[in-house]
Amino acid sequence: MTGRDSADFDAFYIATGRRVVLYLYAACCDRAEAQDLAQEAFARAWQHWSRVSRYEDPEAWVRSVAWRLTANRWRGLRRWLTARARMGRPDEAIGGPSPDRVAVTGALQRLPVAQRQAIAMHYLLDMPVHEIAASTGVPVGTIKVRLSRARTALSGLLDEKENSDVTSGA
Repeated sequence: MTGRDSADFDAFYIATGRRVVLYLYAACCDRAEAQDLAQEAFARAWQHWSRVSRYEDPEAWVRSVAWRLTANRWRGLRRWLTARARMGRPDEAIGGPSPDRVAVTGALQRLPVAQRQAIAMHYLLDMPVHEIAASTGVPVGTIKVRLSRARTALSGLLDEKENSDVTSGA
């Protein structure tokens, strides 16, 4: 790799790194995990930069790799949680995020993966519908439906959470 390639990759990373982490954060709801996944995706882009840099949208390639890495980690997490459940509850809990963040994160996690992906790309990456469609290989109409259904579901889930907090006195 030449110095020029290195400079191109550096500029690409600076321009897109934060957006990719934000996208992954919405997908996995864990900042450290999102940063790790983004780092791994960018490392793979670096390894193949001579090819990836010629793509029309190298950031879409990185997001796609990161999404697959996220899905692989979810599978591993599911196995870990199953094993953890067999071991019983931990002795003590530690402080966590704000109630609002927990509510939004919980609601996002209850959405189907495709809807969560569309919401993350549209609202956190400010991607227009046609770019999401091109990036995911899904028709524009399908993306519009996913966004509409996700907004409706999130509204219901967050209203449900708010109503349960009011009735429980929280």
